[in-house]
Amino acid sequence: MSSQQPYDAIIIGGGLAGLTCGLALSGDYLSIPLKTLIVDAGPDLGSRTVTADARGSAITKSSCTMLQTLGVWPAVADQAQAFEKIIVTDGKTEAGTRPALLSFLEAGETGSASAWMVENATLLSALIEQVQQTEQITFMGDTAVDTFDFNASSASITTKDGRTFTAPLIIAADGRNSRARQAANIETVQWDYDQSGIAMTVHHELPHYGRAEEHFRKAGPFAILPLTGNRSSIVWTEQTKYAEQLMQLPEAEFLDQFKQRFGTHLGDVRLATGYAAWPLSVQIAKTFIGHRLALIGDAAHVIHPIAGLGFNLGLRDIAALSECLGDHVRRGLDPGGQNCLMAYEAWRRADTIMVAAACDGLNRLFSNSAAPVAGLRQAGLKLVDRLPPLKAFFMDQAAGTTGRQPRLMRGEPD
Repeated sequence: MSSQQPYDAIIIGGGLAGLTCGLALSGDYLSIPLKTLIVDAGPDLGSRTVTADARGSAITKSSCTMLQTLGVWPAVADQAQAFEKIIVTDGKTEAGTRPALLSFLEAGETGSASAWMVENATLLSALIEQVQQTEQITFMGDTAVDTFDFNASSASITTKDGRTFTAPLIIAADGRNSRARQAANIETVQWDYDQSGIAMTVHHELPHYGRAEEHFRKAGPFAILPLTGNRSSIVWTEQTKYAEQLMQLPEAEFLDQFKQRFGTHLGDVRLATGYAAWPLSVQIAKTFIGHRLALIGDAAHVIHPIAGLGFNLGLRDIAALSECLGDHVRRGLDPGGQNCLMAYEAWRRADTIMVAAACDGLNRLFSNSAAPVAGLRQAGLKLVDRLPPLKAFFMDQAAGTTGRQPRLMRGEPD
């Protein structure tokens, strides 16, 4: 059975990346909005229940501007916690013996916060609400894709129940194990860290005053990221074998192990959500495009969470792709043609590789306990801490306000 309604783009995946991409292509931002179909194997938006998520996302300044432009941020702002201060330590296991080697007082050094911490469930709810109000977007839940077909003049998908949908372009937003990417025979470069990340949200007795903490331990970084209220989002890295053992502990014993690393500076602490662990790795597609196919978000790249830039990289993909498509459509050109896709690939691939390499290098540097390396690391952190211009440079990098920025991330009209 064939589709009776052609689309300008088909997005595979209805998570954070897929929904944001739909808004960037089909909302009020583009001067010529695209008619977009979002296909997802999960529940339809009207019946989707958004539950508390163990994970949160650090939204950089440029990403915040993008979400404001798309009309999403107003629904998020009251539940977004600005980073008022960031401290970095060359941490030891003992939570009470880790002096700050590097600190950033954001308002005093950069004029405003470089990032805000938002729970993923909050982001997802805001995106769902905005997508449901966007006429140019059709969301099709409970729909599994059976096959992909990439032809000379169009691309199409056929669902498990036999329906076929066609568009000039398919956008893969279906995660690190992307079936769309696999269907296009796009290979990836990847390696594992033998580390796992453990995520959770906790309540604590004392206020954090917007302070984010990154403690670099031998096993990997331990991040305490401020949420609204007396709550923090935790990303706790351990060697995978030990993380698996932690996940098997009774909750009380798990919490005891957590408290040893968290410390007592915020008073009594208790779990606000469940906790989950996932293996950490790098995975980058050898190309971000195929014939009438563009990869975004985790379908294109997975990086170490040490700097909290994974979701922001996906937003940069979406903003760049939106600009490339918008420019081509305004000129009457094929939005799924190779010229458009090559412009997107050239824009995004170098930035992605640079960020992935930087995060990889930081993780290897700070997870190395060799005495000479540890000494150089501490000296380097202290040097940065004493040089305001260098600190400002790093804050601009963290805010995502350097390099070539898409118009959407600058808040400029299409």
